[in-house]
Amino acid sequence: MGYQQGLTRTFLLDTHVWLWTVEGVRDLGRRTARFIERWAEQDALRISPLSVFEIAALHASGRLHLSKSPEHWIALALENTGARLAPLPMEAALEAGAIGTVPDPIDRLLIGTARQTDATLVTADRRILEYGKSAYGFAVHDARR
Repeated sequence: MGYQQGLTRTFLLDTHVWLWTVEGVRDLGRRTARFIERWAEQDALRISPLSVFEIAALHASGRLHLSKSPEHWIALALENTGARLAPLPMEAALEAGAIGTVPDPIDRLLIGTARQTDATLVTADRRILEYGKSAYGFAVHDARR
């Protein structure tokens, strides 16, 4: 499953992976697409509130064009993927503040959330994948596989 350091019981999709899943983008690996379906069936698929924020912000800035309002798109995307919102614990924010090798604060918060909720982060972000190779207690899966 990529650069994973052990299996987890839940799987947190990075924002772009959630978009790829919903929109059927080919960048998502076929194996990962099958895994996502299985994780949804097992009630193990999670989306961060940060991804909801990112989608709304990208839409508002004109960098992401949705076929529906962000509220409607997000509600349908959660329902159609079988995902649930992940918690965003204070400890995740504290941990994210200490991650110096990943420049994007949202990415650091996703890493902190995955670690604090014992989830595997599913991403195609090279910086996160590289971080996952050396970070203890952090499981990551390359979404392009």
